[in-house]
Amino acid sequence: MSGSATVTTTLITPLAALLAATPKPPHLVEYRSVQTPQELDAPAIETAALTQGAAVHDLGWMRRIEVRGEDRFRWLSGMVSNTVNDLAPNGGAWNLVLNAQGRIQGDLTTWREGDSLVLEIASDQYARLLAHLEHFIIMDDVELVSLGQETPETAVGLTGPKAGEVLERVGLATLSEPMTGTTVEWNGWQLRIVRSFGVLGEHYEFFLPAAGLGKLWSCLRTAGADPVGSRALDAFRIAEGIPVYGADIAERDLPQETSQTRALHFNKGCYLGQEIVERIRSRGNVHRHLRSLELDGPLPEAGTELKLGDVQAGQITSAAELLLAGGSRAFAMGMIRSDAETRNEPLTYRAGGATGTARILSSPPKL
Repeated sequence: MSGSATVTTTLITPLAALLAATPKPPHLVEYRSVQTPQELDAPAIETAALTQGAAVHDLGWMRRIEVRGEDRFRWLSGMVSNTVNDLAPNGGAWNLVLNAQGRIQGDLTTWREGDSLVLEIASDQYARLLAHLEHFIIMDDVELVSLGQETPETAVGLTGPKAGEVLERVGLATLSEPMTGTTVEWNGWQLRIVRSFGVLGEHYEFFLPAAGLGKLWSCLRTAGADPVGSRALDAFRIAEGIPVYGADIAERDLPQETSQTRALHFNKGCYLGQEIVERIRSRGNVHRHLRSLELDGPLPEAGTELKLGDVQAGQITSAAELLLAGGSRAFAMGMIRSDAETRNEPLTYRAGGATGTARILSSPPKL
């Protein structure tokens, strides 16, 4: 039975606390339900690190749960939309968590570490997803255990096309494929390194005891990584077209509406909501899709209506500006009606009293 996992609330990430003690403490903002630095350098420098170099940044809003018990593989496979039993050793898979009606309750990443199963969940979803998962532990030999209770842990990220070069200078392992991981001993600490999904650059995550954070942060910076805050990091993920639950994906959405087929496995067997997913796949399409957009005009707020002529065509879910060397560019994600998408014409919106246009991207942008 469950019961070992407890919900903890971190108001400020360990990295934010560390940097708050420096002579020039950064401004903190709420991001993914925690307080984290908004900016750590000039916006153009942060953007350049993400798009052309290597950026080191906070990931202190990530939480990990180990799934224990004899029934852990069978039970977890029945709870998430992607493969569990077929995960390679040190492999991972991004998942959607659905209800019986096929509506998305949240997202998480499942990692296989030897015979262990570990869930990686953002803190703004942690309590709700944990309650959802525990609700379905009935007669199963399954226990959900929050990692980092006895020895507090935290996470930092390394993102950008030159992330691998930075790791080599530090003497840490590089991973050739996304969704793979390894565990090493580093300066007396157990360091979990995973390479997560990325579109425009490599994405690494490091989980370690909070006591080792200062040393790792310093080593990555010395090796050539530039510090980046949450604003630039979020803008970069919008340009990459990587959705966030609670912003681009909501509880009312169906999996195929998100266009995130990398979260679905159609041959894994039964799981909660699988009947709806399979029915959509076999009998017909959905009538709207989450798409990446490039904007020309003022930056719109989330929820801004998109139009095709005078007809409502969808809405913006998130938008951000990237200050690039060649000039500023704006990107967004939006839920677009299929009938408007098939027209393959620019969409219009209004923001700040002005009109802008949105173009659906068929492939990732070149920055």
